[in-house]
Amino acid sequence: MSVENIVKIILKSGKDRSILRFHPWIFSGAIKKIIGNPSEGDLVRVYSNQDDFLGIGHYQIGTIAIRVFLFSEQVPDKNYWSDKFKSAIELRNKIGLLNSKHTNVFRLIHGEGDGFPGFICDYYNKNLVFQFHSIGMYQNRMLFAEIIQELLPENVMSIYDKSEKTLPHKADIQPVNGFLFGNITETEVLEYDNKFIINTTEGQKTGFFIDQRENRKLLEFYSNNANVLNMFCYTGGFSVSALKANAASVTSVDSSAKAIELTDKNVTINFGQTNKHESLAVDAFEYLDKMPENQFDVIILDPPAFAKHFNVLNQAIKGYTRINKKAFEKIKSGGILFTFSCSQVVSKENFARAIADAAAQAKREVKILHQLNQPPDHPVNLFHPEGEYLKGLVVYVN
Repeated sequence: MSVENIVKIILKSGKDRSILRFHPWIFSGAIKKIIGNPSEGDLVRVYSNQDDFLGIGHYQIGTIAIRVFLFSEQVPDKNYWSDKFKSAIELRNKIGLLNSKHTNVFRLIHGEGDGFPGFICDYYNKNLVFQFHSIGMYQNRMLFAEIIQELLPENVMSIYDKSEKTLPHKADIQPVNGFLFGNITETEVLEYDNKFIINTTEGQKTGFFIDQRENRKLLEFYSNNANVLNMFCYTGGFSVSALKANAASVTSVDSSAKAIELTDKNVTINFGQTNKHESLAVDAFEYLDKMPENQFDVIILDPPAFAKHFNVLNQAIKGYTRINKKAFEKIKSGGILFTFSCSQVVSKENFARAIADAAAQAKREVKILHQLNQPPDHPVNLFHPEGEYLKGLVVYVN
């Protein structure tokens, strides 16, 4: 296919400012005219109202109408994508992850941050999980699997596509999760020498919350001889880090019985049977309501996204305020709270204001010790600040 054969889209006057600054999203309201009849996932060329070429991307039905990944007039063939993968692999080498003896779980491709809008790829000890949020990228899944096997022949044992629940529903396709290569469903990984059992086919997201790696490491600094509460524990990542740092006790809470089962497995493979750890499959808000005051020195709040769309932003901020207020009311004086939001639509400023409101309502004096975010294997494209979705605070509570 030549560039000339790709559908042409012309933007309204003044709507080219963001793409001229290399932002990869074009919203449907910015489009003036479509020359051709693109289907979901088709390649399209984008032009200004003055007919100046701007970029090439994938067309999709929805508010974000085009995800641009190429700002020059070339066809994205196998060589193009291979070069993009090489760049992403080089970054993971630079930050010491690809062949580390101590950590073999990380993100290999992070969407817009690596120039693949709508595609992520996570690495679990030579077992890879693809997840697509764009039909255009999804249509390249076999090509991407082929390229990765060529570039990392010693580092790929299986590739699992887990896009069934993440692709746009308006597209007229019926995706089914399945292996593109190999057939390994469960594997043991290392994160700073901590062991975790990962089920890539059944776990949430791609199997593990990889983005909290450095924040789990930081927790060790505050956990020695502390009574630690890990809320929304999922597979127990923070729990394992606290126990490694010789916490006096760790309580893991999640509403999912399956998550609690995984947490117990991960604690056992690292520490054997230990009376320092207790796990509870209960509702987080109910647990915080009923637990006594002054029981915990350290509390971790890492809830699921309270807002995935701007139309529920205010409700999400109220949710963060409510749950942090409960933690502030119950934590010991001199305690440490690790609190997070993974909601992309909740800004750092919105989140910090919610925490401040919670502290004021609980009548606690609070000091910020650390401002946290995602690790470097989740890079943020400078022109796409929305890619910085994880935000967190570590605070000292008087």
